[in-house]
Amino acid sequence: MNQLIGQILTQDVVNTYGVTIVPAGTRITSDIVELLLNHKIDPTSVRTEPARSETDRTAESCGAMVRESVAASKPLFEWVRMTGEIPVMEFRKQILPAVQEAADHPNIFQLFEAVKARHDYTYEHNIGVGVLATMIGRWLKISEPELTVLSLAGMLHDIGNVRIPPEILDKPGKLTKEEYDLVKKHTVYGYELLKDQKGLHPRIALAALQHHEREDGKGYPLGITKEKIDYFSSIVAVADIFHAMSSKRPYHDPVPFYEIIAQMKAGQFGKLNPHIVSVFIQNITNKIIGQQVVLTDDSVGVVVYRNPHDEEHPLVQVDGRFIDLTRERDIQIKEIIIS
Repeated sequence: MNQLIGQILTQDVVNTYGVTIVPAGTRITSDIVELLLNHKIDPTSVRTEPARSETDRTAESCGAMVRESVAASKPLFEWVRMTGEIPVMEFRKQILPAVQEAADHPNIFQLFEAVKARHDYTYEHNIGVGVLATMIGRWLKISEPELTVLSLAGMLHDIGNVRIPPEILDKPGKLTKEEYDLVKKHTVYGYELLKDQKGLHPRIALAALQHHEREDGKGYPLGITKEKIDYFSSIVAVADIFHAMSSKRPYHDPVPFYEIIAQMKAGQFGKLNPHIVSVFIQNITNKIIGQQVVLTDDSVGVVVYRNPHDEEHPLVQVDGRFIDLTRERDIQIKEIIIS
């Protein structure tokens, strides 16, 4: 098994129960070898490739793809701001292919890092949500034709912000009630911009209108309940929250994704579609097995087991000892180490 050290996994390694032990895209280390041996994984079943420079730069390549999409989207959104017209073919040809390719990146933690907004939130958020909504759509087994609609819905969900003054969108402090009421109108503005555009499915306009609605009726702008919220709008809502909270904003630093997951489960962002949230969390936590992590006590370890009844509190091996985060509640995962 030691001959695999330094290689890159090309397929997920799963145990006899079908649980992912180490995700594709992971570089095999001595800790990973020990993990595979503990799970009695047959070395001949492990699919790898050499750690070529191209493989080493997968995270960088994904990030470059996202940055290029953001840059290409800026003049398109500015065109909408100036004319009120949506350049549909340009979004389809220049942005959509890259968004869908990025969403297929084998290492989701590298992907999460790549799509985080850091400098130009308004544009980075549109592309990030497009990528994440596409990824979630694939996990939900949405057909390819419908996935194209969902990808565009994610990319264009906040297009109504072109009608909100930039000084309010980028305000570093707390918004006044009047400013917040104006910001909430971006949902209606987006719907008005998209609803009559030729070449766009009606669900794209609905996602712009409904991505802040909540199943308990406490969202906006209409306060509708789950029966009236389109499924794609609910997917975009989950992607929107995750991207917004994990990105740097003028008024908050990025929130660790495990904390976001805990807040999603607790309903702190309002009542989201439980099936979509469940699939989202399960796919993330399945992929964390084998990942190197930093805990809140600053110790570094490897996740070796995911508790199916408490996904955000896995078992972590640190310097030969095991820390069960379901019991050690004062310790949490602070950071995923991106290789």
